Amino acid sequence: MRRRLTFAIVGVTVGALVVAGLGTLLLVRRSDRQAARQDLLRQATAVAQAADQGNALAILRQAQRLEDGSMVQIGPLGGLRTRPPSGLTARDLHPFTLLSGQPVSGFRGSLAFAAVPVHLPTGTVTVAVVLTRPVQGAQRATGYFLLSAAAALVIAAAVAATVGRRITRPLRAAQDATRQIAGGDLDVRVPVAPDDYPELASLTTSINAMAASLARSRGLERQFLMSVSHDLRTPLTSIRGFAEAIADGATTDVTRAAEVIAGESRRLERLVRDLLDLAKLDARQFSLDVRRVDLAEVVADTAEGFRPAADDAGLELVVDDPGSAVGGGLWVAADPDRLAQVVANLVENAFKFAAGRITVTVGPGTGTGPAFGPGTGTGGGPSPDDGWSVLTVTDDGPGIAAADLTHVFERQYQSLRASARQAGSGLGLAIVAELIHAMGGTARAESPVTGTGGTRMVVSLRRWSSSWTAAGSSSTPVA
Repeated sequence: MRRRLTFAIVGVTVGALVVAGLGTLLLVRRSDRQAARQDLLRQATAVAQAADQGNALAILRQAQRLEDGSMVQIGPLGGLRTRPPSGLTARDLHPFTLLSGQPVSGFRGSLAFAAVPVHLPTGTVTVAVVLTRPVQGAQRATGYFLLSAAAALVIAAAVAATVGRRITRPLRAAQDATRQIAGGDLDVRVPVAPDDYPELASLTTSINAMAASLARSRGLERQFLMSVSHDLRTPLTSIRGFAEAIADGATTDVTRAAEVIAGESRRLERLVRDLLDLAKLDARQFSLDVRRVDLAEVVADTAEGFRPAADDAGLELVVDDPGSAVGGGLWVAADPDRLAQVVANLVENAFKFAAGRITVTVGPGTGTGPAFGPGTGTGGGPSPDDGWSVLTVTDDGPGIAAADLTHVFERQYQSLRASARQAGSGLGLAIVAELIHAMGGTARAESPVTGTGGTRMVVSLRRWSSSWTAAGSSSTPVA
């Protein structure tokens, strides 16, 4: 590339020099020819006028002795009685024009000439003063042009080599780095030199950022796989252990062993189901039946299902009744089954980290806090007048560090966060983010929460509008 770039720059320089040089030489040649012609015509006219006013023959003889001067005699019929100057022909002098008393000037190759008639006392023969001069200005300019063109080409070649080196060096480094990245070495980085062009420096920075992002994603993927492997191995170990105990007759409490096997099987089933849901979401094979849904009703029904588990764990589960607060149901555009899954995952997540209280509320949008998750962006949340309704699930647990708030909806985050109660698959918030995004909503996390110091999960859904499809449903594939 460097060689091609050098040849291209030098070629463009040569082309520009050729065009500019030819144009300049033509202009110089034309200017010199016209100047020589006008000068000769002026001198010949001056000689003719002097001959008219004085001793014509003496002046003409003197003009004839000039290096480029001569005198021709023209007969009354237009014939030349003397030979024309060297390099000219009788036709060049236009004898009949001179007989009429008009001067003649022109060029014969590179020879400029001017002829002016002289009025003699004897009218039988007309005498004309002829002055000639070779025009060589263009030839002299050619040498200077070639010399300056050679210097320009040397400078162009040096500049092309320098520019080519500055361009190809970071590109070659970027090529080598991307090849290593493609080969799996995500720790490689492209060096950024202080004299790199801004565009190339930006490209280098982007490649380094991509490599860092891929390295982080691979690390999180490994942690995710390790976490999932652990979550799979734990129930399988319990199932196998109790099953072997029953088979060997090593346990006397068969009922208790069967209950453990059944519980661990349900836990394993939940993990497999969540993994399949995520796989369907990733493969865009997940369909939603979006319709007019009462958010308050779905939230109340789903959250109340966790009350027995909360009581057993010694937690206070508070489900606010939004009906009296907002004057009726909160109608939103959502899939009722998937919305219930979202509520269940959020309550289950709060159940794992709450110290003593879980609060579930619904209401108009508050417009506070950034939104996170797939496709949600990081702008401010919806305002009450934007046509949104909000579900919040708050726990009084240890909270989340500010630096981790943007990662809580990633499927790998569970493996990085300590939990007081290990329950569920650890993929619940990732599924929440995917489903809410598919239904056109946003999800975000807030921590610490004023008064409790815990974490609040906020989900915003579009309110149902009468301009949309009426009470019928529409099946919408996840995009």
